[in-house]
Amino acid sequence: MLESTVAEERSLRATDGHRWSLIASIPPRPNASLLWLPALGVAARHYLPFAHALAARGIAVFVHEWRGNGSSNQRASRRSDWGYRSLLLDDLPVSDAAVARALPGVPRIIGGHSLGGQMACMRLGLAKLQNDPTIPTRLWLTASGAPYWPTWPMPRLLAMPMIYRFLPWLSQVNGTLPGRRIGFGGNEARSLIADWARTALSGRYAAPGIEADMEAGMAQVEVDLRVVRMVDDWLVPRASQDFLLSKLPRAQIEAIELGTNDLGVQADHFAWMKQPEAVVKALLRD
Repeated sequence: MLESTVAEERSLRATDGHRWSLIASIPPRPNASLLWLPALGVAARHYLPFAHALAARGIAVFVHEWRGNGSSNQRASRRSDWGYRSLLLDDLPVSDAAVARALPGVPRIIGGHSLGGQMACMRLGLAKLQNDPTIPTRLWLTASGAPYWPTWPMPRLLAMPMIYRFLPWLSQVNGTLPGRRIGFGGNEARSLIADWARTALSGRYAAPGIEADMEAGMAQVEVDLRVVRMVDDWLVPRASQDFLLSKLPRAQIEAIELGTNDLGVQADHFAWMKQPEAVVKALLRD
C-alpha cells in the first residue's frame, strides 16, 4: 500500500561554517531510512521524484546537499575551495547524524548516484575504521562506478588518462572546473576535481587531509548491497561499476541492469531521475 509523505528541509551546519539543507521525504510509518548522496554537480532537489517514490513505499529518504550546489551557502571559486576531506569529514557526518536523530531505531541505508555512490562507499569505509556502531548495514548504488581509466572501453580508453590530467589542470588555471560550459558536472571546486582525478588515474580512494586508509576500511565493510545500472550509461561502463564493487569484498551484492523498456525513458546516466519507478522497484525487490 502506497503512503502519503511529508517533505521538509532541515538546516544543517558543519564546524567550518558550511550550511545546507537536508531534504527529507518521510512517510507516516517508515520501515527504514535512506541517506542519499547526489551525483557531481546535481542539486538535492532533483532527487525529489525518487525520494517521494521511495517514501510512498515506506522508506524515509534524506537527500544530502553537496558543497557548492543548491541550498549550500558556498560556491566554488578561486577563494573558496574544498575536496574529499571536507565532504567526507566535515559535511557527511553531520547529515548522517541528523538522519539517526530523526528516526532513532529505524534500520538505516546509505546510497548514492554516480560520485554520490562512491562517496557512500568511502563514508562506510571511514565509519568502519572508526568502529562506528551506527554504521548503516545496507548500501544502494544507482548508476555508480569508479572512474578508474582502464575500465573504459575502446576507443575512449585511449583518451581517458589525458582527460583525467586535463580537468585538474583546467580547474587550477580557471580557479574552478567550468563544468556547465564543458558538459561535465557543475562549477566544481578544483581540489574536488583533483581528488576525483587521482582515483581515476590510480584506482585508489585517498585524498589530502584524510589520514585513514579508506581502501582498507571499505575492504572490511559488511553490507547488503543493491546496485542498479542503466544499460546505455556510457559514463558508468559495466567494468567501472564492477571495479567499485571489488572494493567491497565482504558485501552481499545484488546487481541488476535496466534498459529503456524497463525504465520508460532512455537508459542513461540521468534520465531515470525524472521517472524513477523502475529504479525504486529494483532497489526494493525482495
